[in-house]
Amino acid sequence: MTFRLATIVSGVIFIYSALIFKIYYLQIERGQDYIAKAESQVGSAGLLRARRGNIYFTDKNHNLIPAAINKDYPVVYAVPKEIEDREGAAGVLSQILGLEKDKLILKLSKLNDLYELLLAKASPEQVWAIQEAKIAGVYINDKNFRFYPFESLAAHILGFLSPSDEDDQIIGRYGLEAYYEDSLSGRAGHLDGAKVIEPQHGKDLILTIDRNIQARGEEILGDLIDQYNAVGGALIVADPKTGKILAMASAPNFDPNNYSEYSVENFLNPTVESVYEPGSIFKVITMSAGIDAGKITPETTYYDSGSVTLNGRTIKNWDNKAHGTQTMTQVIEQSLNTGAVFAQRQTGRGDFYKYVEQFGFKDLTLVGLPDEVSGNLINLEKNIRDINFATASFGQGISVTPIELISAIGAIANDGVLMRPFLIEGTAPQVLRRVISQETADQVTAMMVSAVKNAQIAQIPNYKIAGKTGTAQVPDFVRGGYTHQVINTYVGFAPATDPKFIILVRLDKPEGAPLAGLTVVPAFRDLAHFILNYYNIPPDDLAISD
Repeated sequence: MTFRLATIVSGVIFIYSALIFKIYYLQIERGQDYIAKAESQVGSAGLLRARRGNIYFTDKNHNLIPAAINKDYPVVYAVPKEIEDREGAAGVLSQILGLEKDKLILKLSKLNDLYELLLAKASPEQVWAIQEAKIAGVYINDKNFRFYPFESLAAHILGFLSPSDEDDQIIGRYGLEAYYEDSLSGRAGHLDGAKVIEPQHGKDLILTIDRNIQARGEEILGDLIDQYNAVGGALIVADPKTGKILAMASAPNFDPNNYSEYSVENFLNPTVESVYEPGSIFKVITMSAGIDAGKITPETTYYDSGSVTLNGRTIKNWDNKAHGTQTMTQVIEQSLNTGAVFAQRQTGRGDFYKYVEQFGFKDLTLVGLPDEVSGNLINLEKNIRDINFATASFGQGISVTPIELISAIGAIANDGVLMRPFLIEGTAPQVLRRVISQETADQVTAMMVSAVKNAQIAQIPNYKIAGKTGTAQVPDFVRGGYTHQVINTYVGFAPATDPKFIILVRLDKPEGAPLAGLTVVPAFRDLAHFILNYYNIPPDDLAISD
């Protein structure tokens, strides 16, 4: 009896010892393996992945239009621990996936790797071939990727997703995808022992970009570049009263769905990331400064002899002509360089620089896009000579960004108040400062309206249009001075008596260096006409007949 009891007790102890050892082996010795496998299985199924927030365009009726969304694509992945014939598997996979066999062997040889991505966004033909091959340890699953339904539309604003340089983590690159990475990406879930911590999904972005204005603007810009064989261009449309950006486009462009097919230069957004000399469009800033400082009026006259010499350098008018006695309004109408120099010298260096700074040409606009730069006024700060202030009066020798320029002219349209530009719907309009008085803004607007009527190219029947051209020579950064290439810019707003929108159109190095009146002004008129009809904006100048 004692022997039988001892045997039973011993057996029970042995069984419990074996059980305890098994538990120890599973939880301690192999615990990390099972946790890793569980995480791999849960991860490959997408249960721990945070869903990235969508990005939406809007339209005049406040409809949400998908601009960047998530879409399931088939992915091919391997579990290397389950693959015995790695070389054979790599050979078959190489033929199906179009990948190098040697690189596949390296991927399949990671013995402790329970998840190795082989191909994202596999084609239906590749999926069928993988299923037919029945390779042990190779699987197909659906995975969420970023999809841009309108392809290249607003690509510079949106950016794209790509792996980081350090690892395979997919993150936002360029544009809003990068700027709002933390908000859009959310936070992935994870396993806490046997407990699954749910992911926190990313937040959606609703943009102020109107899909219809953006599309028409890009079409007009593309046609303009093709017509003049230009190297590129830019376009911005905004509401000057709020700072809301309605469209923003640059060329050359790219398709964020296939970003790898493009040069990295295509990804840079010149509307915020590059500076240029604006040319004669800056004359309205010069006039605003002089009028607001009380040094000139629109009726102030000077005698134009056709040139002015300062510090041994001679400045001439664009047409190389003398125009005799001219008012400041006529200076804007005929874009006379000598008149801009006169206005600046009447204003004085100190006041002129103060107003240029107040208009925002030294500051980031903080529009909400990555890598924004500010303008350069160094020639007015460290190389203080009369000639530098004189050339700055007509937009040469200083540099600005397109977003700075449209914001500054927008302040004139907004009764002299500078607004912060923004791209996210629901943002409260932010007044930065009053730059000039309402009276000055009205006077400069009237000068711009007179310039449009005088040139007629930008005129739209029954509407008062305020605008100004700029044709700036491109600097020669190797030999100094300027080349024969030009950058054409036009900024205009309408209706001038109650502006609902402001447009900037820029054309980079058009072939033959034509004047802005032949290139960007007709493009402005076409887009302005579209917006007036799109918003059904009532006329403000019924005295003008068809």
